[in-house]
Amino acid sequence: MPGAKMAIKRGNSNMGIRRNNGGGGSWMSIVVLVLFLVLAPVGFFVGRRVYSAASIDQDISKQNVDWRARLALTHVQSLFSKKVIEVIKANTDDLGPLSFDSFRKNNLSASWKFSGQEDVGPTEIVETNKKRTPTGKEEKLFDDSHPQSVDTPAKLARRQLREKRRETRAADLVKKDDDIIIKLENAAIERSKSVDSAVLGKYSIWRKENDNDNTDTTVRLVRDQIIMARVYKSIAMMKNNTKLARELQNQIKESHRALGDAAADADLNRSVPERIKIMGQLLSKAKNEVYDCKLVTGKLRAMLQSADEQVRSLKKQSTFLSQLAAKTIPNGIHCLSMRLTIDYYLLPPEKRKFPRSENLENPNLYHYALFSDNVLAASVVVNSTIINAKEPEKHVFHLVSDKLNFGAMNMWFLLNPPGKSTIHVENVDEFKWLNSSYCPVLRQLESSAMKEYYFKSDHQTTLSAGSSNLKYRNPKYLSMLNHLRFYLPQVYPKLNKILFLDDDIVVQKDLTGLWRVDLKGNVNGAVETCGESFHRFDKYLNFSNPNIARNFDPNACGWAYGMNVFDLDVWKKKDITGIYHRWQNMNEDRVLWKLGTLPPGLMTFYGLTQPLDKSWHVLGLGYNPSIDKNDIDKAAVIHYNGNMKPWLELAMTRYRSYWIKYIKFDHPYIRGCKLGQ
Repeated sequence: MPGAKMAIKRGNSNMGIRRNNGGGGSWMSIVVLVLFLVLAPVGFFVGRRVYSAASIDQDISKQNVDWRARLALTHVQSLFSKKVIEVIKANTDDLGPLSFDSFRKNNLSASWKFSGQEDVGPTEIVETNKKRTPTGKEEKLFDDSHPQSVDTPAKLARRQLREKRRETRAADLVKKDDDIIIKLENAAIERSKSVDSAVLGKYSIWRKENDNDNTDTTVRLVRDQIIMARVYKSIAMMKNNTKLARELQNQIKESHRALGDAAADADLNRSVPERIKIMGQLLSKAKNEVYDCKLVTGKLRAMLQSADEQVRSLKKQSTFLSQLAAKTIPNGIHCLSMRLTIDYYLLPPEKRKFPRSENLENPNLYHYALFSDNVLAASVVVNSTIINAKEPEKHVFHLVSDKLNFGAMNMWFLLNPPGKSTIHVENVDEFKWLNSSYCPVLRQLESSAMKEYYFKSDHQTTLSAGSSNLKYRNPKYLSMLNHLRFYLPQVYPKLNKILFLDDDIVVQKDLTGLWRVDLKGNVNGAVETCGESFHRFDKYLNFSNPNIARNFDPNACGWAYGMNVFDLDVWKKKDITGIYHRWQNMNEDRVLWKLGTLPPGLMTFYGLTQPLDKSWHVLGLGYNPSIDKNDIDKAAVIHYNGNMKPWLELAMTRYRSYWIKYIKFDHPYIRGCKLGQ
C-alpha cells in the first residue's frame, strides 16, 4: 500500500498549502465535498459493504451486485485506501439520513429497486439480508472499524412526528377525495331524477335557461326599451338636454304605437323589428350622453314605487267594482221580476192561490225554508231539489220574499208549478210581529247611527277609498230577509224540523236523508268549515272584547250557512232566538263583530251544532277556482258563496254549468228578458 500512503501524504501537503494560502477551511471539508460529489452515488449501490477494503473485494467477486455497482467499486478501490475510507466514514456519521449507517439501518439497498430489477417480497428481502450479513473475520472488521450509530430519543421523536404528519395528510387527502366522490354521486343522482321530468324536445335538458316558458321575448324587449327610454328622458331633462329628451319622447310614442295591445310576439306589427333597432341606437346615444349610475338607479326605484302605488289603487278600484257588480241585480233578472209582477197583479185573486195548502203544516213531510228576492235563483233551488228528489210529493217549500219581489215570486211558481210538490210564498213585510220593539236588528237599522255607518261609509268619496267600506253598504245586511233565519220557530210555529237553504245553492241529490240525521240534542246540523280554506271563530269575532274571550274558544270550528237542518223543538226549549237577541243588543256599537249573519249565528249556536258529513255541502264555488271536480260531483248541495254568483257575468265559467242546467231557457219570459246561457 505504498502508493496509497504517498497519496495521503500528497493530500495532506496539498491541504496544508491551501490553509497557508488562506483557504479558510479544514481538510475535513474537502473530505465531505468528495463524499457528495463522488462517494454519495456510490453508497447507494454499494450498500452496507462499503466500509472496508475486504468487503469491497468480496462484493466484486460475488454476482449479486449490479454491474453499475461493480464498476463503481472497481474505481473506488483504485483511488482510496482502507484508511481513507475509514476517515470518510467517521466524518459522515452526523449526516443523518445521508450517512452510510442510515442507509445500512434502513436497508435502503434491499428495498430500492433499480432498472431491470424485479419486484421482491418481504421473504426475499429477509433472505437477501441474511446472505449479506458478514460473518467471521468480516464481522469482526465490521464491528471494530464501523461502530453503528444509535438514534437519540429526540431523533426518534422527530421521526415519529414526521410519520404521523404524513399519515394525517394522507388521511385528509383520502377523506377529501371521498367527500368529492360523494358530492359527484349525489349530483349525478339529482341530474338523473331531473331527466325523468324533463320536457323532451328542448335544446338541452341540462340547461334551464334554454327552457323559456314565455317565448314572447320581443314584446318584453320593447317594453324594457320603453322603460329605459323614460329613465333617460327624465335624466336628459334634468341636465337640460332638451333635444335628446324630445327624441326619446318621440321614440317612446312610436314604440307604444308599434306595440299596441299585443301580448304575444305573434300579435306584433311588422314594423316592430325596425322600431327596436332605432330605439336601441337612441338608447346607446343617450347612455353615452347622460348616463349616471346613481341617477338611473334612483329613477328606476321611483318608477317601481309609482307602479306599485298604481297597482294598489287599481286593485282597490277592481275590488269596488267587483263588489258593486256582485250586489247589483242584472238587467235580465230585473226585467223578469218586473214582467212577472205586472202579470201577477193582473190576475184575479182566486187564481193567485197555490194548491195543496193543507201540506204546509204537516210535520210528517219534508219542509224547506227559502228566503230570497231573486226569482231566477229561487227557481233553480226548487227545480234542482224536485228533480233529484225520490218522492217529490212529500216536499214542501216555504218561500219568503220582500214586497218588491213578492208578486214576481208568486207568478213564476203559478206558471211553473213544482210538480207534485207543495209551495207557498209569503211577504216578509206582512209579519206584524217582526217589528223594532221585538227585533234588535230592526231597531238598529232604523237608528241614525246605523244609517250613517252603512250609507256614508266614513264619508269616503272616491272609488279606491271606498272599496274597503262597500261591504258595509251591502243591501242584504239591511234586509230582514237575511236576518229571518233566526226566527224560524216564529215563522213556522207548527213545524218541528226544517231544512234551511240559501238561494245561491244547487241541489244534486235527494236530501231526505238529512231528516234522519241524529242531531244528538243539538239545534243546528251543519257542515264545518275549519278546513284549509276556511277559518275558525277568531276570524269572525273580536276576541279582544272580554265578553267574547270569556264565552268562546278562538279555535272553535266554524260552520256554514246555506244548508242547515234545524230542530225547531229544541230551538224553542233552548230559546235560541232569545240568545240571538242578547248578543245583538250587546253589539249595538259593533264591538263584537262587524257585519253579516254568520258571526251572530256562530255565537247563537255555539255548542249546539252537530257536524254533518262534508259530502252534504260543498262550498266555495263563488270564489275558489280550485275545487276538486270529484268533490263537486259527489256533493248533495253545492254552494256559490262569494261574489261570483252563477247569474252574474263575473261567474266562474267552470262552475256555471251546474247551475244553468236547471233553467228553462225556452220559457217565454226568459227569452223576452234575453236571459241566455
